[in-house]
Amino acid sequence: MAKHESDELILLDFWASMFGMRVRIALAEKGIPYEYREEDLKNKSQLLLESNPVHKKIPVLIHNGKPVSESSIIVEYIDEVWKDKAPLFPSDPYAKAHARFWADFIDKKLYQSGRNLYTTKGEELEAARKDFISCLKLLEGELGDKPYFGGESFGYLDISLIPFYSWFQAYETCGNFITEHESPKLIAWAKRCIQNNESVSNTLPDLEKVLAFVQRIRKRFGIDE
Repeated sequence: MAKHESDELILLDFWASMFGMRVRIALAEKGIPYEYREEDLKNKSQLLLESNPVHKKIPVLIHNGKPVSESSIIVEYIDEVWKDKAPLFPSDPYAKAHARFWADFIDKKLYQSGRNLYTTKGEELEAARKDFISCLKLLEGELGDKPYFGGESFGYLDISLIPFYSWFQAYETCGNFITEHESPKLIAWAKRCIQNNESVSNTLPDLEKVLAFVQRIRKRFGIDE
C-alpha cells in the first residue's frame, strides 16, 4: 500500500516517551509526513481515550481514521504499509524474529528496571541498578562488534533501543552509575546512531530536559524532597 496524497496521519504522543520516539524515528526514516499532537497525560484527550480504549496510552498512530496502538506494533505497521520506502525490518524471517525478541526484552526488562531506578530508593534502588546494568550488558553482547544491531544498517532494533539513550543521564543520576563505564560499546553505538541518522538526532530530546522531567516525577513520588 503506497502513500497517497489523501492519507491522513496523526500521531498522539508525549515528548519524553521513549515509545513515542520510536514511532517518530520510524516515520522520519521513511520520510512520511504526519500531524503531531502532544498529549497531556494528566488530562488525556477524548481522541486518545477513544483511539486506545484498552490501555489509554500513547503513542497512537491514526491512519485515515484507523488507530494503531503500541509502539512496536506501530513501527511494524509503518514498515508494512510504506513498503516502497527503505525497510526497517530485516527481510530474513529468523533475523526478523530475533530482532522482535530483543525489542520485547527492551520493552519488558530494560524499561521496567529503568523505571525502578527513578521510582525507588534504598535496597530496591540497589536491585534496580544491578538489574539495569545487567540488561545493558546483555544488549551490548547482542550488539557485539557490529555498527548496528542488524549489521551494517540502522534498523528496527536500533529504533527500539535508541530512544532510551535520552533517558540515560536521568537513570545514571538516580542510580549513581556511569553507563559508559559499564557498557562502552553501547554508548559508542548510541553516538553512532545520533551522528549518522537525522531521524534520531532530530527526534531525541535534550538529556537535561529529560533529567528535569524525571526529577519532577521523583518529587511527586516523595523520593526527592
